[in-house]
Amino acid sequence: MTYSLLPHHDGSSLYVSTQCPALGETVTLRLRVPNSYPRLRSVIVRSNPDHEPHWDTAQAIGSAAGWEWWEAEITVANPRHGYRWMLVHDAAESGEKLPVKWVNQAGLHTGEVLDAADFSLVTQAAAPPWLTESVMYQIFPDRFAKSASSSSRTVPDWAQPAQWEDAVDPVMPARVRQFYGGDLDGITARLEHLQSLGVGIIYLTPFFPAASNHRYDAASFTTVDPHLGGEAALIRLISAAHERGMRVIGDLTVNHSGDGHEWFQRAAQDPAAPERSFYYFSGQCAEADYESWLGTPSLPKFNWDSRGLREAFIEGPNSVVAMWLRPPFNLDGWRIDVANMTGRLREVDLNKEVRTIMRSTMEHVKPDSVLLAESTNDATSDLTGDAWHGAMTYPSFTRPLWRWLSSPQHRPYRLAQDEEETVPWFFGQPAGGIPTGTAQEFADAVDRFNAPIPWRVRLGNMHALDTHDTARFAQNAAPGTVPVAVALQMTLPGLPTLFAGDEFGLLGADGELSRTPLPWNRLEEPEVRQRVQLYRGLITLRQQHRVLQHGGMRWLHADEHSVAFLRESREESLLVFASAPTAAGDHSVVLTEGLPETDCAAPLWGTAALLTTSQGVQLRAHGPACGIWRLPGVTVPAQ
Repeated sequence: MTYSLLPHHDGSSLYVSTQCPALGETVTLRLRVPNSYPRLRSVIVRSNPDHEPHWDTAQAIGSAAGWEWWEAEITVANPRHGYRWMLVHDAAESGEKLPVKWVNQAGLHTGEVLDAADFSLVTQAAAPPWLTESVMYQIFPDRFAKSASSSSRTVPDWAQPAQWEDAVDPVMPARVRQFYGGDLDGITARLEHLQSLGVGIIYLTPFFPAASNHRYDAASFTTVDPHLGGEAALIRLISAAHERGMRVIGDLTVNHSGDGHEWFQRAAQDPAAPERSFYYFSGQCAEADYESWLGTPSLPKFNWDSRGLREAFIEGPNSVVAMWLRPPFNLDGWRIDVANMTGRLREVDLNKEVRTIMRSTMEHVKPDSVLLAESTNDATSDLTGDAWHGAMTYPSFTRPLWRWLSSPQHRPYRLAQDEEETVPWFFGQPAGGIPTGTAQEFADAVDRFNAPIPWRVRLGNMHALDTHDTARFAQNAAPGTVPVAVALQMTLPGLPTLFAGDEFGLLGADGELSRTPLPWNRLEEPEVRQRVQLYRGLITLRQQHRVLQHGGMRWLHADEHSVAFLRESREESLLVFASAPTAAGDHSVVLTEGLPETDCAAPLWGTAALLTTSQGVQLRAHGPACGIWRLPGVTVPAQ
């Protein structure tokens, strides 16, 4: 459908005077109404301070470029201050006695709507600008690169050594024990590659000592695995990254430790040990059962009701969370593994306490550090702005994109139990393969899962085509759709996140098979060079146009095969058209309203065409394709 030209507001600076209000501060809000929209008698902002409605009347401040602008001032009363727009239409035009409509983050409505999807202002300190101005690159250290000193280290007792060219073995126990020997100095030696791509943030999966290749079963949170090079190698990596203008964040499991962790060992051996309270033991004897992550005995679950655990791990300048942010390490933040489960167990829910304590500690120790959550499903109840700056969450981008742009070939692959499978992996869902979807359904999912989230938190949500826990997107991508997917990853509001190897065009049928050692000897192959150039070009585009980092967003069109939207600011607008028809034919869309002046449209990237016709602006693509054009910025009338 072509989206009707409707009143519009989002959380960007076009419409909100500040992204960082204080309690009691007055904030100016603007609503943009097309001149073609029925005449309004009045416009009112309904806030909900202390869950009691409050009304502020907006004033019309003038018209510009086919839009009438309304402006209101509201006072921020709560740490998360929700609001929506109430539109009172002119009764003489509508024929109704008192026609009223509402605008919230979910769109325009004829009846009252839930508070959950209201726009919101958040008073907690915002994420540092470098988060939303960067592209993130995820590294699984064992598989990224080896330094010269890697081969001189003793292989850990638990490991099954592998040569760098060996295929990944997905069958247990090799699935968690296969050891390639990638290390932190190997990453440091390849920083030039990341810098040439335009990467601004390096996200390391765990660097703590453990008994697996993934290291999510930490044996200590206060040391770096010596097989990665130890503390000195981490210091070298972070220092070298900072010299190149890049940031580095770590990966922390605050939901569980490994069963070899010093805390758990003391707790299990001595019921009187202080660390006993750190976990959920069923009794006071040494042989007592304990809770673990999804019933996995090697991953005992933390009990966040423990005062001692909070002090040791997350609270204050001497905690684990704090120590890695301070010199000599100077880490720039944390991604929290299974953040959605942290502090939650049946009737217990301490998740908000844990995340807000971590956030407070980080703000005191390193105010410009970031805190990101992993939440594999709907994260909206946790992404309220009180702690997380954003999240690795799949329903708002990754899964609906796979549904639209995948065309699985049902290649066989091995499972952990040494069984052959041909049904494509899809995030652990048991339905059997990748569900089919459309571009319209993709757009609907983007709206549905972002409507309850504060705008500035949405900008910090990680847009990943794949991660170390998933199959590679390219494994099942329909022919020609990878450039379309990467373009959407770089242009929609959010934090583009690459998994190391995406730029090599690597494949992988599930989360283990995607953890392929990077084939550095293939960098000069034509196909790899082409894929690297795809990423380099689109990352450069994102860096050169701040509207892609901070600007507002407005849908123009979505149908079975394509979407079109604008990213908007005062300085410029970028039009994005992404098309992926099921057959390699032409697909075109005609837009009749809602665009800035297109006579001066400047093509920036892609193969899609923009033509001005008597009917409107035609966007045309042959087969899967994308086009990005620069248009004039939005004119806001002076009050």
